[in-house]
Formats: sequence, structure tokens, C-alpha cells
Amino acid sequence: MTAEQQIETQYLALGLGDGARPFWDAAVQRMAAWMQARGVQSRDAVVLLPFAQHLASARRAWRSTGLWQPRMETTHSLASALGPSPLSQGLQISFDAAIDVLNARQLLAGQSWAEALRQQDPRAWQLALQQLVEAAQALARHAHALGPQGRQAFWPRARLALQQGGPADLEQALSLVALEWAASDTRVPATDALFSLSPSAWVLMRAGGVDPLCDALLEQAAAQGIPCLLLDADSTLEQLATDLPPARLREASCEDSESLAQCTAATVLEHIRRQEVPVALIAQDRVLVRRVRALLERQCVRLGDETGWTLATTPEAAQLMALLRAAQPRASVDEVLQWLKSELARGLRERGAADALDQLEAQCRRLGWVQAGAVQLVHLKGPAIGLWQDAQELIAILRAGQAQRSLEQWLGQLRRLLERLGALSWLGEQAAGRQLLLALWLQREPWPDSAHQLALQSTQLGSADFVQWVNETLEAQQFVPELPVDLQVLVTPMARAMLRPFAAVVLPGADAQTLGQVASGPVLLPEALLRQLGMPDQASRRAQLAASFVQLLRAPHLTLLRCDRAGSEPLARSPLLERLEAAREQAGAGPIPPWQDPRPRRTLGALPTHMAQASAAGQLPRALSASALEALRNCPYQFFGLQLLGLREDEELSEELDKRDYGNWLHAVLHRFHEQRKAQPAADDVQALSEVAERERQRMGLSEAEFLPYLASFRRLLPRYLAWLAQHEAAGWQYEGGEVPRHCQPWTHPALRELRLQGRLDRFDGSTGPDPRRLLLDYKTGSTDALKDKLKRPLEDTQLAVYALLCGEEPAQTGIALEAAYLTLDDSKGLQLLLHPDVQRSAEQLRQGMEQDLAAVQAGAALPALGEGRACALCPVRGLCRKDDWWEGSL
Repeated sequence: MTAEQQIETQYLALGLGDGARPFWDAAVQRMAAWMQARGVQSRDAVVLLPFAQHLASARRAWRSTGLWQPRMETTHSLASALGPSPLSQGLQISFDAAIDVLNARQLLAGQSWAEALRQQDPRAWQLALQQLVEAAQALARHAHALGPQGRQAFWPRARLALQQGGPADLEQALSLVALEWAASDTRVPATDALFSLSPSAWVLMRAGGVDPLCDALLEQAAAQGIPCLLLDADSTLEQLATDLPPARLREASCEDSESLAQCTAATVLEHIRRQEVPVALIAQDRVLVRRVRALLERQCVRLGDETGWTLATTPEAAQLMALLRAAQPRASVDEVLQWLKSELARGLRERGAADALDQLEAQCRRLGWVQAGAVQLVHLKGPAIGLWQDAQELIAILRAGQAQRSLEQWLGQLRRLLERLGALSWLGEQAAGRQLLLALWLQREPWPDSAHQLALQSTQLGSADFVQWVNETLEAQQFVPELPVDLQVLVTPMARAMLRPFAAVVLPGADAQTLGQVASGPVLLPEALLRQLGMPDQASRRAQLAASFVQLLRAPHLTLLRCDRAGSEPLARSPLLERLEAAREQAGAGPIPPWQDPRPRRTLGALPTHMAQASAAGQLPRALSASALEALRNCPYQFFGLQLLGLREDEELSEELDKRDYGNWLHAVLHRFHEQRKAQPAADDVQALSEVAERERQRMGLSEAEFLPYLASFRRLLPRYLAWLAQHEAAGWQYEGGEVPRHCQPWTHPALRELRLQGRLDRFDGSTGPDPRRLLLDYKTGSTDALKDKLKRPLEDTQLAVYALLCGEEPAQTGIALEAAYLTLDDSKGLQLLLHPDVQRSAEQLRQGMEQDLAAVQAGAALPALGEGRACALCPVRGLCRKDDWWEGSL
């Protein structure tokens, strides 16, 4: 008789009862009866359960037998009780992905093919390291589960299989390194101690698929003559035709993901209302579960989550990454501000004025600084100076030292920086912060001569590599918060929900894309090789998933929810649901019953939204600009939002330069050039203009690489502009000034006596001759055709007319004729001077019209949202007037 034949197997049907409690009562009765029949002393027996969450239920159920309780454990809890796991030594697999990647670099150091890959494609090199670690860890885990005897036979078989039928070229070399790395580990796994135990009997509860370690353990025990019982609770979906569970099953089909989340939350709340708690919410799609969780928390549901989430997504980890990005040599101003706004910089912020950070951000936005290296203290004002200096002084702690440093040195500098910030103690007070400090070795030291110590001391990293290592370490860690007391809902994976005392199970995502897809194996180990080595392949993973799904049918209530469409594409049911329904129909139970929506329905009356309008009697500001008058002419409601309410969108400190950055730079270049030329004419205007352009680029902190396309445009513009300037001066015009602030009070209405008109003139030139003239110039880098269209209807132009008003009565008093024009600088046909036909007449008509409108506004006239076309499409207050939601009858 073989060892397998000496293992007695009993099957636990799905119809044992309604829920987990009847199941465990029946299971322990089977165990007790078998032990008594075999004459086994129960107190000396060992019962192995699938998960630690099953221990309490099994031990409670055993009390009803009246026998001594056997030792109930999982394989891992029993192994931990027998002795600690041996520590990994230098270059041994630690099963810490971030550390093992560093050790893998050491393993491949000096290999010619590996060095060639590292130099030719650094990204492919990093990916190869990750794949190497993935394969080595998978091989080591599988070997540990085989037991001492199975492991000895596994390594030669694996070597032969890889050499005969493994992947080719680079992948084969990496897989062979992974195999030898795993095989060279001489440590004895903690689970090997299980094979030396001699209990009176072994009892294994199988649920949710096969466990190779348990099977190997029972096979050896049976060969030694130890009584073994396998309680197999697994069933296939096809077996449901003769073993239909009593679960009250429902299926819901939803239109989209938001509807799916709302229906899921409604189902959970209905179970809570009926006192059917706790409810298991199966986590398959984390995005969907986050939305459901948010909906449930609004209803004050006591909810726990034992799946956790990536440590890198916690606020504490995000703030640490913000600090590290701010300390990079090429950090942006936005990255520094993001760190300064975080909790890690609270102590730094509290050293100065309360509004220091707001002032620093406002000044950086106003000055257009994008890169932190472009910030100049001489241009900062007030408390922003001290805050920026303190921040740079602290960041210098990480920047100090050689470019390439050991990981241990990097972590030491990071620890000192956190201590100086006072953030180390704050992180220690947060649950995720404590795990972060441990994961990054900031509050513990590795054991001497361990793989962790070797990796920390021998790995040399640059600044960017260190940030990447920290990010990968945090990505590899899972953060699981503490569960609340007396919880009503528990978010858990499907495998861990089985055989637990849940009153109901809710499974959203029962579609073909979500339920039925299984993770792929290691990239370096193809499916055929995995099957040959007896390692988990796609087929075994799908079988394990199906077994876990069947176990959910033991729950008193099971609701399956799914989307029937993914965007515009139809989305099929999961194959598991198709198999379940086929078994039900074969058993005469019919299709899965439809879900009944428990949400109450309400009839809402129509509340049409009409055209927005406002009134602001007596609320005009003290000063208006040309853009403000333009807004009033385009749309009175836009004027209300921007000028009277003062709404503003903060400009993004984007690293990507745009046409606006180029325009601001070009204005500054031309102004500096003409002021310098006016003070001291240059011998070579081309060289002078080029030098001014470079100085302005550096002053504004514009990246040379990112500014290259605009610099090419400027180089094409430079000879054209100087040629136009020569013709312009030959016609008698001379530069007089630019960027000059002006203001005036052009109104005669008593209600507007305190309202000023203000602005800044780009440039004005003068002509000295028998007929003195003054020319107001406004530089433009936009569309020439749009400007020409505007000047065809001169009364529609606001900007040049306002410039003429800002000159006040000076032209009339001096007898100088006033002219105004746009100078287009970015046209493929060359520079064009677009002269206004009669700017003084237009300015007077604008003054009269705007005086009437502004007086009416000051008196309380309505400001309706009349904008149309481009003015409306690009309006920054469109969300305030809600034009897209207006009732058609109000248009």
C-alpha cells in the first residue's frame, strides 16, 4: 500500500449547513469520530488548517466534542512555534524584493553579458534584475514546500529541465542564474521542522486548493505509519449538480463601474439593516473597492480592510517621496513646494511667519520660476527668503558627499534629515510611518553578516538610483491597518473569505475580465517548464481560484455583481458564473436569481437652470485694466467673476515650456535690448541681442534643452527684427521707452470719480520732425490674421484704445499726433506692423461707452452671462455660470 493509499480522505459536502458554523461543527465531528475509531489520542494529534483566521472557529467547534483538543495550527504558525526562520547571509535570497534586487546586481557583477546589457540598455537591465529575483524567489519557495527529501530531488531535475527546454539567450542565462542562486542557499527552512514531528495523528483540512507543503508532509507521515486524515472541503462547480449549497444566491448586472459601486454599497447596507453582519466584501478590483468603501464610510459603517494597500500609496510614504524629489539636483519649484506643504515640513514652516509658504509660492508663480535652481534670493521678499534658505540648508544634508554613495550612507543622511526636521518622531507615531521606518532600515539595524547588511554596505547608488530604490521598497510593502472593534464589514480577498463566520458575502466584479483572470507566473519560467517542475502554472491557479469561489457558496447569502459593459464594449459574465448556472440548471434549481435593488426610488421635480446673472451695486474696484474692460465687453458675468469676485486660477509651475513662456521671455529680451541700446549703442546689434537673450533665459530659469525649439524660432526672428528695426528707424522713429506703468482717471460720471484706469505700455517710439508723432507698440506672438480682423473693426479693439487713454491729455497738450499699432513677431511671413486706423477716435468712443456701462454696473445693473464663441469657450469662470446646464428656454 502506497503512502497516498494510507491517507484516509473524507469529503465535506457543500450542503452541510447554512454558513461557517455548521461546517466547522460537522468537520470537528468527523475528526473526533475518526480519531476515536483509530484509537488516536486527540491531545497528541495535530490539525492543520488553511488560514490562521480558521483557528478560532475550529477550536470553538471542538469544545462540543468533549475530547481533549488537538493542536490546531497552520503550517506557518506551527513552524514558527517550533523555531525561528534562519537569517539570510550575504547574497542569499532574503525574500525582500528590494534587497534581493541589490544582491542580484552583485551576483551579475563581472559577467560580460550582464555588463553589456547594463551599458546598452539600463532600463532593460533593471527589468532583468527584477525578473531574476522573481524567478529565484519562486524556485526557492517551491523547493521549501517540498520538504527535505523532495528538495534534494528537485534541484537536479530543475537543472536538467532548464538546460533542455528553457528559454533562450538572455532569458535562459538569467533563469540558470536564478536556479543556482536559489539552489546554493544552504539554510534549512523553518518548515522542515514539521517533517521531524511524530504526533499521534495528522489531520489536514483542505479548502481552496492544494497545498504542496501539506501534501508532502502527509505523504511522509503516512510512509512512517502515522495515521493521516485528509478532510477535503473542495468541490468543482460541476459537482454542484448533485451537491447544491443552501446559499441564497443573487446576481446583479450594472451599466458601468459607478453603478456597480453604488449597487454593491446598497447590498452591503441592506445586509446591515437586516442585522446580517459581519459582511465580507470581496476585494478583486481595488479601484472599485475604494469607491465602495467611500460610499459606505459616508453611512458611518464600521469597516475593516485586511487586504491592505501598497505602503507607497499611504500619506506618510507620499510625503517622504516628496522630500526625496525636492532634494534632487534638478528638482522643480513645484516639487519643493509640495514637500514644504507636507506634514514632514511642519516644523520648518513653524519657524517662520504663518504666511511664509503662501508668499513663497505666490512669488515663485509671479516670477515664473520652474526649476528650484532658478530661484534667486535677491528677488524674494519678506518671510519667503528665510523659508527658502532654511529649506535649502536642510536639503543640503542629502546632497552632501560624493555622487555615488553606499546605500547605508544614503539612509544615514536621510535619518539625519528627518531628525533635523523633527519628522522622525512624527512618523513613529503613525501606523504606516512605523512600517515605513522599518522597511527603509531607518529605525533598525540588519543582523551582522546578513544579506541585508551586505546589500546596504556594498551597493553604490547615485541620487536618482536611491530615490528609485526607496520607491521600489515602499511599492513592495503592504500596509494593513488595524481592524476596528465590532466591525460590520470586512474587505478581504476571496481566498481568505472562505469558511469564516460571515453572515453574507458580496462579490463585485463577477465579469470575465475580473473574476477568472489569474496572475501570470515568473517571466523567466514558461508555462511548460512550470508544469514539468510541478510548480503552479496557469491551469493550477485557475483551479485554485475556482475552488475558492465554490467555498463562497457555503455563505448564508452570496451576491454577485458585475458590469455588462466595459466602455462601449460588451462585457461577458465570468466563466465561473456560467459553470455555476449550468450546474444549477442540471440540478433543477434554474438560473441564478436576479438581484433586487433595495434602494428607495424618488421622483424629483424639474429644477431648470436659467442664464446666470449677478448684481454688484457699489462694488467696482479702485482700478481696472484693459483686460478687465475686455472682459466686460465680452461677457458681463465674466467681468463679475474675475474683477468683482477676484477669482483667479493659480498658474501651474509646469516644467513644460509653452508659447506664453516664450512670449514673456521675448518681451523681456526686447525691452532689455532697447534700454541697453538707448543708453549705449552697440557696435554689433546681432551679438548684443543674442547676449541679452541668453542672460534673460538664465535669469528666468528656463531650461536650455526645453527652450531649444523656441530658441530656434528666436534665431529666425533675430535678423528679421533687426532688418525691420533699421527700416523703422530710417523712417524717423526712435525708441523712447517700454514696460512703463501708466494710470489715468478718464471718467466724468460722478459715480466713477474714484475709478482709475491702469496698464503697462509695451513700448512707445517717437518721431522728431516737422510733424512730431508718438507710436504706441504692442508686441504680439499670436495670430496675425486675428489681429487684422480685429483692426478691420477698430471699435472692437480694446487694448490699443486703452493704451491711448493711458497717455491722457499729453498728445493734445504737446501737439504730438498719437498712433498705435501691433507688431507681430512670430509670423512666417516676417514682422508686420498693423497700424490702428484712428486710435484717438476709438479711445474716446470706448471711454464714453465704458463710462455708461460702468456707471450702470455701479448703480446695480444686471451682469448677465452673455459670452459667446471664443470668449465663452476659454472663459475661466464657465463653471460658475454653468452655461452647459442652462435650460434651453433661457437661451
